[in-house]
Amino acid sequence: MKLLEYQAISLFNQYQIPTMKSAVLSHGECFDDIAGAEDFRFPLVVKAQIASGGRGKAGGIRFAQTMKDARKHCRDLLGRELLGYTVYQVLLTEKADVRSEWYLSIILDRVDKCPMIIFSPEGGMDIEELARTQPQKILRLPIDPFIGVQPYTVSYLLAKSGLSPFYQDELYKVICRLYQLFLQQDALLTEINPLAVCGDDERIIALDGKVEIDDSALYRQKVWLQAREVMPEEDFVKEARAFNFLYIPVEKTGPVAVISNGSGMLMSCIDLIAKEGIQVSAALDLGGGATADRISQGLRIMLSTPGVKVVLINIFGGITRCDEVAQGVRDAVENYLGKGQFVIVRMEGTNKEKGVAMLEGMDNSLLMAEDIRQSVDLLVERRDLL
Repeated sequence: MKLLEYQAISLFNQYQIPTMKSAVLSHGECFDDIAGAEDFRFPLVVKAQIASGGRGKAGGIRFAQTMKDARKHCRDLLGRELLGYTVYQVLLTEKADVRSEWYLSIILDRVDKCPMIIFSPEGGMDIEELARTQPQKILRLPIDPFIGVQPYTVSYLLAKSGLSPFYQDELYKVICRLYQLFLQQDALLTEINPLAVCGDDERIIALDGKVEIDDSALYRQKVWLQAREVMPEEDFVKEARAFNFLYIPVEKTGPVAVISNGSGMLMSCIDLIAKEGIQVSAALDLGGGATADRISQGLRIMLSTPGVKVVLINIFGGITRCDEVAQGVRDAVENYLGKGQFVIVRMEGTNKEKGVAMLEGMDNSLLMAEDIRQSVDLLVERRDLL
């Protein structure tokens, strides 16, 4: 579950990570509803709250020199469509006197199987772009879960980054508190970008933040479990969740959707398709034990995703039986397949022979493959239909 910026900032405040004074205005409220709005020091930054990057280039981040400007920007942004999302909240924050910008995050590193600090003295930009252009500027440091963050951890980061030891104490507090947030909120990612050095006294302040909560831990994060139900999400994500599916948007303009019963197989399919220069629009993880009805509903969701011309289904049958998959696919193809759409199916495992027999004799809108590679080859052969 990805939190919006204002929710991340609220967590930072809860864990005493320094931030600029801010307030949230929701759709349907007026500017004067903000408690203490008259106490803001201008200029202000008005930020649209959506679950997407690139807000600035899309006009979702604006600067207000006066109260009149702030009101106008709030009116313009609230309720507006931005990068495919409706803006339901804006975050107003005082503009910082920035001297330099750093990057700081703590992630769950699945290779080293521990929390990992990622730090860079070059903040304020996309970390993936920085990793591509200046990888030497990014430091990665694992956290031993038995001892946590230590003062020498911060000394190392500052020394390797060429930064002054002057920031030792303050940066140590920020990292310790961010790590505490990471653990207590069951986070997969806590990110501050930029972590800015501000003013003549060179205070360290979090100017923007991202927090991603582990969906599997939401049962014990009641606040976020309740918040998720009212958060703006793609309709397909919510609809898929109703069937206990995981719907993953990939590329909005892609003509291909992928369905599988495991995240590893999903990623393998997406990688193989991407290597052929074809974009995947979305992926659906069915989980285990899917029935024919659930398979049919999953395929319906993917076929109704805008722009999708083909759905590639890759199933390894264990708990999920191939004959149940075949029945669900047959029902969906007969009832939900649109003009110009087709389905590629690869099944292996429990009751495969039954499943294959059930799908034999259907028209050219359904193609069978023996393995993942052949399923991608069938897709490539029909590239001109995408």
